[in-house]
Amino acid sequence: METPIHRMTNLFAQLGLPSDQAAIEHFIETHRPLATSALHEAPFWTPAQAAFLHDEILEDADWAEVVDELNAQLHVR
Repeated sequence: METPIHRMTNLFAQLGLPSDQAAIEHFIETHRPLATSALHEAPFWTPAQAAFLHDEILEDADWAEVVDELNAQLHVR
């Protein structure tokens, strides 16, 4: 099994969000459960953040795995 290229802290930093563990946990708790089925359609993203998330999944890029992880965490009740 390959080691993921990016971690959740890297993703949050890439999105311009606070990227320490406490901030990530707070973000997930605050926005969970996500009402939209597609992560990039959530109302709290800026247009640039939404485009990044959408494109990374669509292109199955190197960020896709951690974006999927965030998506799963935001959809859990």
